Amino acid sequence: YSLLVSELLAHLRTSTDAPLRASCRAVSQPDMAILPSTTVDVVEGCRLPVLRKNQENEDEWPLAEILSVKEIPGRKLYYVHYIDFNKRLDEWVTPDRLDMKKLQFPKKEAKTPTKNGLPGSRPSSPESEVVRVAGAGPQHTPSRPPQPQAQQKSIPTKTSLPDFQVLPLLLCWCLNGTARRPMPNQPGRKRKQPPNCGGTDEDSQDSSDGIPSTPRMTGSLVSDRSHDDIVTRMKNIDCIELGRHRLKPWYFSPYPQELTTLPILYLCEFCLKYLKSLKCLQRHLTKCNLRHPPGNEIYRKGTISFFEIDGRKNKTYSQNLCLLAKCFLDHKTLYYDTDPFLFYVMTEYDAKGFHIVGYFSKEKESTEDYNVACILTLPPYQRRGYGKLLIEFSYELSKVEGKTGTPEKPLSDLGLLSYRSYWSQTILEILMDLKPDNGERPQITINDISEITSVKKEDVISTLQYLNLINYYKGQYILTLSEDIVEGHERAMQKRHLRIDSKCLHFTPKDWSKRGKW
Repeated sequence: YSLLVSELLAHLRTSTDAPLRASCRAVSQPDMAILPSTTVDVVEGCRLPVLRKNQENEDEWPLAEILSVKEIPGRKLYYVHYIDFNKRLDEWVTPDRLDMKKLQFPKKEAKTPTKNGLPGSRPSSPESEVVRVAGAGPQHTPSRPPQPQAQQKSIPTKTSLPDFQVLPLLLCWCLNGTARRPMPNQPGRKRKQPPNCGGTDEDSQDSSDGIPSTPRMTGSLVSDRSHDDIVTRMKNIDCIELGRHRLKPWYFSPYPQELTTLPILYLCEFCLKYLKSLKCLQRHLTKCNLRHPPGNEIYRKGTISFFEIDGRKNKTYSQNLCLLAKCFLDHKTLYYDTDPFLFYVMTEYDAKGFHIVGYFSKEKESTEDYNVACILTLPPYQRRGYGKLLIEFSYELSKVEGKTGTPEKPLSDLGLLSYRSYWSQTILEILMDLKPDNGERPQITINDISEITSVKKEDVISTLQYLNLINYYKGQYILTLSEDIVEGHERAMQKRHLRIDSKCLHFTPKDWSKRGKW
């Protein structure tokens, strides 16, 4: 009797649970389709809005790309790159800052897109995804967007420059404060445009995006956009302690792998040796005899000094300097052959020694008239005039060498701003000092400006065009200075307290073409 009862109860339970399970499945399946973000994992290459604070400390949700995912006890972290933002803003974020409702999955590309004409960019780079993200129509594989007009312009060649170099430029003053041309355009009459004078757009030769068709493969830090893989796109050092400063790196730098997991990387501020702990640093300082960079001190005024360091004679220091610089330079790739380079390190002196502020490097022999290869002001000293001081010192060396120079292209975004500002102030300073000759308007040529400043002719022309100073009227080139430009220049020069004094420079150039000098 008991066996019969148990079989009957089992039959009833099976017959009643089956429709219940079927109804549960029917309800749960539509719920998963409506809320996929609650069940789908975010993977590398996905794009979605991410919460961040802007400069006004307000919340914003820019589109970001997931570059990496890691799990720590209790939660996941996502390394994100904000689209159309500089890579130095990349960071690890928590899941609560992700807007999962607008999650976009990476699309498989039939062909790996190129970046600025160089192979090796990841398919999920901003250039390859911008059409798909912005478009509201059907999804398709986007083609490479056309280059901006400023990048399509050709660099002025030597054959197109004689008119600028030889013909004198007539200096005019506009007193209305706004007009920049000597005479207004008359109705029904077109003004002639000067040959090879294209307005105020940034020339491709000094634009931060003006990447050469063939990357340079020489020097300690070389231009190489093809080295853009998932490893180098992520910061690998959390914090660097250098003397009394703690620095947050902006970009990847190839320090040894075992040091990348440390919360703080310690550097000796005099020899730049990297150490893994504070105890190791303290033990090193008892043995390190340096209180200034190795090499020759070639300039000193007040507390500012410059040291010239040969990359062959001081190879360890030069390589350590390049490792540190790579933390704040994204457009360069580390290369360990420092022999062909000279490093000029700017320091600030106090009772403890000479503390590094910034540096620039230059090739011992440059076939392209480069007087700077890499240039960097460390973050604690930025926005204090040291960047322009480094640039001014590089041109002071060119003056002693009797050459004109130009920085190696492409420039970083901050480097381009600094050079634009320096070129503008230097050229305007010369123009405003011109005196009338026999009651006539003063005249000057591009060659004159280049010889006085040691700035290469192409950079002088691009700066005049950028400032919209050069015009072409009745067969003659005319420079027009408005009150706005003059007043802005005077305000800028009042803030520029740090200047190079050529009397304090003790520098003898060498002929590096003789290999015995190396």
